[in-house]
Amino acid sequence: MANLKEIKLQISSVKGTQKTTRAMKLVSQAKLKRAEELAKRSRVYAQKLDELVSEIAYEINENKVGGSESRFVQVDLPVATVDIICVTADKGLCGGFNVTTLKKTLSMIREYKEKKIAVRLRVVGRKAIDFLKYNGVDMKDEVIGLSASPDYKKAADFIDESMNDFAEGKTDRVVLIYNGFKNMLTQEQRVLQLLPVDISTVEPRELKSSIEYEPEGHEELLNTLLRKYVQYSMYYGLLDSLAAEHSARMQAMDNATKNASERVNELTVQYNKARQESITTELIEIISGMEALK
Repeated sequence: MANLKEIKLQISSVKGTQKTTRAMKLVSQAKLKRAEELAKRSRVYAQKLDELVSEIAYEINENKVGGSESRFVQVDLPVATVDIICVTADKGLCGGFNVTTLKKTLSMIREYKEKKIAVRLRVVGRKAIDFLKYNGVDMKDEVIGLSASPDYKKAADFIDESMNDFAEGKTDRVVLIYNGFKNMLTQEQRVLQLLPVDISTVEPRELKSSIEYEPEGHEELLNTLLRKYVQYSMYYGLLDSLAAEHSARMQAMDNATKNASERVNELTVQYNKARQESITTELIEIISGMEALK
């Protein structure tokens, strides 16, 4: 059994770790509230954008035979090349948050390759970048800092490259993979097809907005709106991922704090037993010495 000094050092070390994990939990809890509030506010804009896209799609489907000619909505085109956008955190200590996204990404890459479909990988987040580099996986693009501090302009610039390649026919599908926020205790794996946009699934809405435009402007307006739609979907995905990251880290630090508390209790019992053994040994030595003097 370890001596008393070693056990005391272990107890002190675990208590120090416990203070750190408790502080990290409180920090993540505060950041989660801010991220969740920002995501809620952003969702209102996303809903209005969805409504406007639905209105334009309704007008096109009603007034034009065959619907829209925009490549952004051509869901029946053959798929030869796919852009996969993987979003993880820049930091760890958040349980399996990053691992689940990486597993899903690698799984999708394998599925596409089995179908003889080329895959181009665009990655957001240091954890994914480091992992993929270590495993020799090629990346078309990589960004650090965007997942930790989402910015609409930077998110739009990042996804614009994928949109331009899609519009030019270099790719045939754009997929976004990340862990999203479900509630304080749960994160949900999300796989979203950003392009092409399937407007046949949107709820038909007659034009209710106050915007006026000429009938021949439908296609141009739809393309512009779809670009905004994809840009904002990317930005909202980053916000959703950030909220989920803080939620996962809060849980991980809470579990670590509880484990540290249990470990301190175990070490305290071990210390008391060792101390009792030490006292008993000293008493036996004293008694034996006194007996020897008689």
